[in-house]
Amino acid sequence: MATGRIKTKDRNAIIQSLKSGVTPRTGIQHIQVGRFNELQALIKDIDDIADGGAAFRLVIGDYGSGKTFFLSVVRSIALEKKLVTINADLSPDRRIHASGGQAKALYSELMRNMSTRNKPDGNALSSVVEGFISISRQEADELGVPTTDVIRGKLSKLTELVGGYDFAKVIENYWTGYENGDDTLKSNAIRWLRGEYETKTDARRDLGVRSIIDDAAFYDSLKLLSLFVQQTGYKGLLVNLDELVNLYKLNSSAARKSNYEQVLRILNDCRQGSAENIGFLLGGTPEFLLDTRKGLYSYDALQTRLAGNSFAEKAGVIDYSAPALHLANLTPEELYILLKNLRHVYAGGDEEKYLVPDESLQSFLQHCSKTIGESYFRTPRNTIKAFLDMLTVIDQQPDISWDDLIESTTIAAEIASDADIEVSESDSRNDEFTNFTL
Repeated sequence: MATGRIKTKDRNAIIQSLKSGVTPRTGIQHIQVGRFNELQALIKDIDDIADGGAAFRLVIGDYGSGKTFFLSVVRSIALEKKLVTINADLSPDRRIHASGGQAKALYSELMRNMSTRNKPDGNALSSVVEGFISISRQEADELGVPTTDVIRGKLSKLTELVGGYDFAKVIENYWTGYENGDDTLKSNAIRWLRGEYETKTDARRDLGVRSIIDDAAFYDSLKLLSLFVQQTGYKGLLVNLDELVNLYKLNSSAARKSNYEQVLRILNDCRQGSAENIGFLLGGTPEFLLDTRKGLYSYDALQTRLAGNSFAEKAGVIDYSAPALHLANLTPEELYILLKNLRHVYAGGDEEKYLVPDESLQSFLQHCSKTIGESYFRTPRNTIKAFLDMLTVIDQQPDISWDDLIESTTIAAEIASDADIEVSESDSRNDEFTNFTL
């Protein structure tokens, strides 16, 4: 359970995010409960990445079950273990395979959200490149050789991969701009690394390279990036992709198949040792995985690789080494602890400022159970929101009794949003397909 004082910034971020139905970007350690075995499995994956290996996991959970929150917790652990993390939500305009710029858009979003331990809120690409330059200069000074020679030596491994020569050339361009005080050249290099160049002609004019990061280069560019951050002193790269249900919603069977083939390629590379210092966490719903008509199981090669461990199922246990990790439900006891944590956070970590006693928490959960049944702990997002709303009213109106508020609280069961809505190949609307999960 959370103890100790909490920074006002973290307190406000947690409360405002949870009341809006989204995952907080900071302070999640104050409210994390349960799922010990799942976290241990992902921590082992992070350690494997840091040791030069690769990891692939599908994190499967219902809407509102805590899937996105769980991914954020794993991301925070990866940052503490000196990995670079990149994260993005898939949408109709962002997917892992496309021919109309959607994969490129996803790559650019991932680059904007790049985080390190020193820059956990994103936009860390420039600092990562600067770190590489600093390390190279230091080694050059120690060896008494030109910095350019050290940079080329470090990047030589990248040139063996698809797109690696131009990637290395862009990093050299950044160093040239750094050395000569040419901010435009540095800016152009960062633009290229973010996938923001639209034409090869512009890239060749500005940087002397013949390629750009486009739809076709999405996955290869991520593999190059994982090797680059390792050369920069980090342990590896964790790629966090959520809302993969948007692939399931694609109306075009050809588009779904192309994206599922890309998932298969990533899975094979990670499991066969063809990728290094990189891990993929993909968040999705059960129907996205299990539907044999439109989900990942509709692609035979993926169904074979992602099928559960039949021996574990017969024994009534969970195989936490499987590529598809199904999040266990929070128990009523864990949800009780979560409410205690939320009460503690709302009070800023000061027990003297608690707005409600312990008995109110049990009473609240009993009311939830009577109102929406087991959904209150299976998909607890609306339960959490209702509890925080109650605390807000008590905070603003101290004369109101908590037991009266509980009896009048209305809690809606989690709805699977627009899971049955299909997205056409040309549909670029974002608003009605945005599904936030805690």
